[in-house]
Amino acid sequence: MNRDVILTCAITGAGDTANKHPELPVTPRQIADSAIEAARAGASIVHLHVRDPETGGISHSTAHFREAVSRIREADIDVVINLTAGGGGDWVPHPDDPTRGGEGTDMQTPAERHAPIGELLPELCTLDCGSLNFGDTVYLNTADWLREHARLVKEAGVKPELECFDLGHVWFARQLIEEGLIEGDPLFQLCLGIPWGAEADTETMLAMRNKLPANAHWSAFGIGRTEMPMVAQSILLGGHVRVGLEDNLYLSKGVFATNAQLVEKAANIAENLGSRILTPAQTRQKLDLRQP
Repeated sequence: MNRDVILTCAITGAGDTANKHPELPVTPRQIADSAIEAARAGASIVHLHVRDPETGGISHSTAHFREAVSRIREADIDVVINLTAGGGGDWVPHPDDPTRGGEGTDMQTPAERHAPIGELLPELCTLDCGSLNFGDTVYLNTADWLREHARLVKEAGVKPELECFDLGHVWFARQLIEEGLIEGDPLFQLCLGIPWGAEADTETMLAMRNKLPANAHWSAFGIGRTEMPMVAQSILLGGHVRVGLEDNLYLSKGVFATNAQLVEKAANIAENLGSRILTPAQTRQKLDLRQP
């Protein structure tokens, strides 16, 4: 049981959801405003992707990250910033020639994925720890790419959040730790419910938790309707939690959510279980993060 819970809000993600939610944050200003609202609702950390303001689709623009981060940092509320560094890994085989990427393929080198991190120096950034059949696409992240990316994050002095979508990802994250590419007490995020990775259920979360290093901090989330059940399950198993529109669009069946509403709902679950949500300052101390 975790009595001191870090609550992350994943603001917008990169999935094909812009046309599925009428108020999904898309522009840098909307993303920043939603992150600020989530922080005011009690989020310890905000996890940021950015999108193309014109189409709502995937963007890796450092300029968009810069605007969103600047707006959050200039706001009258404190929150830990966690930037994605896992974009540019989508491989969609061409239907006539699977050796070529088809429509929807979006690949970046480790250096390109790291560019916003190296410039903006957030307190946290994600490091996706392997490849995955991600729905109908393939997310590619080879071992050597990961080693190169982990080295860049380490040199920048940013703490990586080790995102694990399956048990093999936990295994490779431990390998990165053994090789000295991850320093200090590691932070893991167990990502559950994405087809075809780890399932969002108690048995899977427990199995992944049991493979973590003894000194690890860890959090978990489930997508869609499993989001709130996984909040409760993670706390009961000793972990931290994540919610947000990246993972789930609804407050209840047929009712669209805001990020702030999802944060409030998760915080209520934690408090009803007898836990408290850590402030950003307490989160920095617990995770040994750089000061903003």
